[in-house]
Amino acid sequence: MQRTDSDLQAVTGLNDPVRARLYQAVARSDSPIGRDDAASAAGIGRPLAAYHLDKLVELGLLTASYQRSAGRFGPGAGRPSKVYARSAREFAVTVPPREYELAARLLAAAVESDLVGASRSKLLDAAREFGNDLAMRTRAAAPKLGPRRAVETALRQYGFEPRTARDGSVQLRNCPFHQLVASHRDLVCGMNLALLQGVISGVNEAGLRPALDPEPGRCCVVISPSRQPDDSIAMARS
Repeated sequence: MQRTDSDLQAVTGLNDPVRARLYQAVARSDSPIGRDDAASAAGIGRPLAAYHLDKLVELGLLTASYQRSAGRFGPGAGRPSKVYARSAREFAVTVPPREYELAARLLAAAVESDLVGASRSKLLDAAREFGNDLAMRTRAAAPKLGPRRAVETALRQYGFEPRTARDGSVQLRNCPFHQLVASHRDLVCGMNLALLQGVISGVNEAGLRPALDPEPGRCCVVISPSRQPDDSIAMARS
């Protein structure tokens, strides 16, 4: 990934507290949101929100499109509203320049070239150990957190952006290793799964089960509620 002046401008643009709140409001939404919702979330007026939202689009941090209100179609539906979503672009700034992504790509290539599989096994062991340690440190820092909240708090620290879906599963809206996945998908997804296994083990929660379930727009791992023994028996008999 090339670091340019535009990356620096985009990142420093979030130093403005109003823009930072607006960006977070848009980023947390599962679907594009309009100016009114963004303004309400940021606690500011609509005109000011519109100005800063468009500035975030100029910086490349957000994208803008137009949508009609739900359920309104045809000539009397009115003009489409401008809505905003988080940009798919990535920005990274290090001063002085660093190339950690290049190091990660070289290490991933080395692991995949090990036909015996010992390097991959060591990587997965290290990921589980890190996840376990991360979970225990999270619980120690906030002992009143329940297991599920502890899992989400631990993963949020490293950019996974966990959210609870309607079915009770914990989905991860962001993969912190997105660029690496493009060229080393199996390796990185396996590493993510091992890391989350370690996190679940660290909070000592038998009711959660991480598994690979890749879909566009989120991490390849989903944490689902484990089936109760009675449910398993019922399914086996059906």
